[in-house]
Amino acid sequence: MIDAVGAAAITSLTRPVEQTAEAGATGPASGSGGSEFSAMLSDMVSDMTATMHRGEEMSIKGINGQAGTQEVVEAVMSAERTLQTAIAVRDKIVTAYLEISRMAI
Repeated sequence: MIDAVGAAAITSLTRPVEQTAEAGATGPASGSGGSEFSAMLSDMVSDMTATMHRGEEMSIKGINGQAGTQEVVEAVMSAERTLQTAIAVRDKIVTAYLEISRMAI
């Protein structure tokens, strides 16, 4: 499930930048700056997905008795911090979008 969410997030985050660059638009979103930002977002999402997946794996190993309690707690806490960070970033993006949509033209 986490892999599917990660793939969807990467696709949705990088699509607008790639389409803008392909259209030949000028401005800060096109060119190498846009592709660098897109790569950075892709890396962040893949790191987030890996952290969440590791927490899930360690939880299963803990239930099966294959991992120690401290390892499980560390992995789950890391996954929780990653999830909270992703939610905070999402909320900031939504807030910024709403503020931009309310601006008078």
